[in-house]
Amino acid sequence: MTNPYDIGLDQNPANYQPLTPLTFLERAALVFPKHTAIIHGKLRRDYAGLYARCCQFASVLDRAGLGPGDTVSVMLLNTPAMIEAHYGVPMAGAVLHSLNTRLDAATIAFQLDHAEAKIVIADVALLPRMREALEMAEGTPRLIVYDDAEYDGPKSAYDETEYEAFIADGDADFLWKMPANEWDAISINYTSGTTGDPKGVVYHHRGAYLLAQGNALTASMKKQAIYLWTLPMFHCNGWCFPWTISALSGTHVCLRDVRADDIWEAILEHRVSHMCGAPIVMSMVVSGKPEDAKLDYEVEFFTAAAPPPEAVLAAMKDAGFNVTHLYGLTETYGPSVVNDWDPNWDTLDNGEQAALKARQGVRYLALEGLDVVDPQSLVPVPRDGASIGEVVMRGNVVMKGYFKNAASTERAFAGGWFHSGDLGVVHPDGYIQLKDRSKDIIISGGENISSIEVEDALYKHPVVDAVAVVAMPHEKWGETPCAFIECVNGKNTTSDELREWCRQNLAGFKVPSEFRFEPIPKTSTGKVQKFALRQRILDKG
Repeated sequence: MTNPYDIGLDQNPANYQPLTPLTFLERAALVFPKHTAIIHGKLRRDYAGLYARCCQFASVLDRAGLGPGDTVSVMLLNTPAMIEAHYGVPMAGAVLHSLNTRLDAATIAFQLDHAEAKIVIADVALLPRMREALEMAEGTPRLIVYDDAEYDGPKSAYDETEYEAFIADGDADFLWKMPANEWDAISINYTSGTTGDPKGVVYHHRGAYLLAQGNALTASMKKQAIYLWTLPMFHCNGWCFPWTISALSGTHVCLRDVRADDIWEAILEHRVSHMCGAPIVMSMVVSGKPEDAKLDYEVEFFTAAAPPPEAVLAAMKDAGFNVTHLYGLTETYGPSVVNDWDPNWDTLDNGEQAALKARQGVRYLALEGLDVVDPQSLVPVPRDGASIGEVVMRGNVVMKGYFKNAASTERAFAGGWFHSGDLGVVHPDGYIQLKDRSKDIIISGGENISSIEVEDALYKHPVVDAVAVVAMPHEKWGETPCAFIECVNGKNTTSDELREWCRQNLAGFKVPSEFRFEPIPKTSTGKVQKFALRQRILDKG
């Protein structure tokens, strides 16, 4: 049967335009041209100026012959140039590749080659490592140096083109390119290194547009919000907040380096309304709070990675911050699940509230499907808060796929769901809670042990500042938990004390066999590098 609404009601330019977050900046420059878009040290740049510079950037790339399918790689800190890259590169039709600023030269070289970078922009402080990477790379992308006026550290001499000179010849009135298809790539973000299974996660314009708006809705952000950059912009494109802030005609407050004194200075001077970061940033905020610092309003702080310890949540609340727990992956443009707070929980005590805040939550509006299923049958697990399955997702904020890696893409999308590799449960109220990564689950004598559950128990000990639990080989049980511990400054504890603490809070088979008081390696975004801890165990026995 013919659908009568299908006749004569087709798409045309009047009723359809591809979705892209680039239009957010265009609108902000039109509606609020004089409103401050960027604060960076002494620099103040309004939306008219930001838009003009992004058009200049795009026109220079266009003049150089870059367009759809071409990659521009950047290794930049949270600076104005990084914000401009999020607009200028895709405005030329090209794809933005943001490099983790802590990568080693070999990994940088691999990513540049795999992404087929045509141009590389590097902060002057990172120039030696980038030069080393370019010597190792097979490709020969052009190098541009960003010499940030706010950087006062040691720098190498350079004769490459400086970023300001690079964009100076551009056309501020450049008619930038709308994507031919909203499914076109806008950026690529890597989740692995030089060996194994390279995973370059490809984002499209549609997903970036929807996640950016989803951030604003999820965070209840008002127009002209003031956002402090404590989350690396290279990480999942800063969770898409470089685009969210323009949608709100808000202000980016840039920080080259994330330090407690700089954070507090920015908050107090600019009345920052929103921040994002790993739990390690929260610890930095509360431990570095000036004695005379007092907020007369509440700052919204969004965190992901491991659930924050109860003591840190309480300290953040006392300091004037409302913490919201998010969850997502690089493959979902960053956060796509939120612990939406139920006002009925306001009357609960701090311990009960902390337990609820530790859950990952429910799907963003921009994510169409979220479930916990049996990995083989894809049947949803019971909503009992105990049955463990794999967290799966589907929707418009799931990646386009892995670049030049069809096999991994096919595995990730098996059965019409994106398979996260995370194990979790669903509580009766529908909120999911992670129990572990599938690769981090500890199987001891045939019993599954959640490393997160053991970590949660240890975090409640007043002397424990940071903890990571991984499997260690065991002659009888196959493997048992090993806990790496960092203590609160100035305080100490013992293995016997922690073992007894665990016995009081965990089933006996979940108690770690060994406690090691050693520094815990973390990524630049605060995630614990458990693979490095496993290697320590193998190396030391």
